[in-house]
Amino acid sequence: MAAEEKLRFAVPGNGEVSSLLVRPPAARWLLVLGHGAGAGMAHPFLEKLAAELAGEAIASLRYQFPYMEDRRRVPDKPELLAATAAAAVCTAAQAAPNLPLLAGGKSMGGRMTSQAAAQGLLGPVKGLVFFGFPLHPPNRPGTKRAEHLAKVALPMLFLQGTRDTLADLTLLRPICEKLGSRGTLHIIPEADHSFHMLKKAGKADAEVMKELAQTTAYWADKLKN
Repeated sequence: MAAEEKLRFAVPGNGEVSSLLVRPPAARWLLVLGHGAGAGMAHPFLEKLAAELAGEAIASLRYQFPYMEDRRRVPDKPELLAATAAAAVCTAAQAAPNLPLLAGGKSMGGRMTSQAAAQGLLGPVKGLVFFGFPLHPPNRPGTKRAEHLAKVALPMLFLQGTRDTLADLTLLRPICEKLGSRGTLHIIPEADHSFHMLKKAGKADAEVMKELAQTTAYWADKLKN
């Protein structure tokens, strides 16, 4: 069983937020996970993902952005979101100093983490993992949200579904290709932005969650080589 520990950490100029460290025995990595725009760290997707990651010997630190901590609906400004991601990484490094760090998150949480990385705020992080990178608003294709990725020096793993209305793959593929060895794109056929599957796909949501964790573990372990 993975141990769970509730933590709180300060966000510069904005009080404290909650976080949850899930650490399995013999963990090899610690992944700092930001939540999506409409749901906090206790969302079932992130809970299930943390459990699957633990099964792959990856610890996780899920955390709240300030607006979610304060039960506000509108996300904070990007600068504050990026600062929160950076503070979460510092907390993870202090909580598990012996584990190499990854960072990322679901949708907005991943994008704001990459914004922090582009600004050089993530210190010891070895790579970024995006569980559904929100390349553009729903059904409004564009690439402006990815412009900062050129400034990210870290390896990046993009986990994307073919039915994701926030990431047109015809736009995302060339972006990942332009990143060269820093960008890895893993596509899950028939998955939407929440990684829900259609019945005709012949694959259950639970299988996809396991695939997300296994793919992350495989990619992360190659970073050590």
